Amino acid sequence: MKILVTGSEGYLGSLVAPVLMRQGHEVTGLDTGFYRDGLLYHENQDLPRTLIRDIRKLKPDDLRGFDAIAHLAELSNDPIGELQPDITYEINHKGTIRLAEAAKAAGVKRFIYMSSCSVYGVAEGDDVNEESPTNPQTAYAICKTLCERDLQPLVDDNFTACYFRNATAFGASPRQRFDIVLNNLCGIAATTGKIAMISDGSPWRPLVHGLDIAKAIACAVDAPREAVHNEIFNIGSNAQNYQVRDIAEKVGEVFTDCDVTFGEQSADNRSYRVNFDKVRKHLPDFECDWDADKGVRQFHQLFQEIGFDSSQFENRAFTRLKQLQHLIATSQIDDQFFWNVGI
Repeated sequence: MKILVTGSEGYLGSLVAPVLMRQGHEVTGLDTGFYRDGLLYHENQDLPRTLIRDIRKLKPDDLRGFDAIAHLAELSNDPIGELQPDITYEINHKGTIRLAEAAKAAGVKRFIYMSSCSVYGVAEGDDVNEESPTNPQTAYAICKTLCERDLQPLVDDNFTACYFRNATAFGASPRQRFDIVLNNLCGIAATTGKIAMISDGSPWRPLVHGLDIAKAIACAVDAPREAVHNEIFNIGSNAQNYQVRDIAEKVGEVFTDCDVTFGEQSADNRSYRVNFDKVRKHLPDFECDWDADKGVRQFHQLFQEIGFDSSQFENRAFTRLKQLQHLIATSQIDDQFFWNVGI
C-alpha cells in the first residue's frame, strides 16, 4: 500500500514511518521542517522519501496515487495553542479539513487522523470512552474536537476516515520531545537529580508509547474497511491510566539518585481516566507493548548510551514551544507560520 505520513520528521512521525516501511508498505513522508534542528540519536533504519511541504498548500494533484494518509502534522501541544490560538485553528483545524478534502478529491481511500484524549479535558466518575461527552480545555484540544466533527461529513463509500484519540505519548524518538510528562520527568531526573513537583500529582493521565501509536496506525491501515470506517478510537490500554505522581515515582525508582517531592493541588484541573476496550474489539491485532515502567527504563539506558546532559535536555529543538519561538524571533517563519522567502 502507498501511504503518506504527514509530520514524518516529528516526534511520532519519525517512529511511525519506519514501522510502516518494515511492514512492507511504500511510505512517503511529508513535513514542513519546523523541528529538523533536533536529532537526539541516530537509528540504523531506512527512512522514507520526504516532501518538504506545508499541509495548508497541498492540492489534490499532490496526493494522487496514495492509498492512505496517516495525518500527524499539526502544532503539537497546549502551550503552542495558547501562544497563538488563531494559527492553531488555521493549521490544526482548517489545514486538516483542507487536507482531507484534497485527499478525497485525489482518490485516497483511507484517512487516519491523530486526535487526542485531551478532548475529554475534565472528567469525573467512570472512565471515559468514545461515547462520553468531550470537554476540551485548550485551543489544541478544541481543534481536535472540531476536526473530528468536520471530517465525518466527508466520509462516504469511497472515503474512509477514522479518528485516533491518543493517550499522552511517551518514549524515546530520534526527534525527541521533552515537553510531555514522562519524557520531561526522565530528563529532569537525569540532569538535576531532583523532581520537585509544584502540584500534588493527583490528576489522572493515560499514557501510550509512540511505538504503540505507530502499531495502532499500522493495524488501521491493514484493517477491513468496516472495522475503522468513521470510527473514533481511544488509543492506549486500560492498565496505563496513571496519576501524575505515580509517573514521577516510577521515574525515581529507576533514576535512583533522584529525589521526588510533591507540592499542593494545582489550579490545572484537567484529569481523566480512559477506557480503551473499543480499539481492541475493532483492531484485534493491536495491544500495547509498552508501559510506563518500560518507558522509563528505555530512557535510562538511552541516556547512558548517548552521554545525555543538560545541554541536550534544554535544547530548544526538543521543546516544541521553544523551537517555534526561535523560528519566529529569527524571522525564519512569518506570523502565519509560513517559511519566509529565502530561508
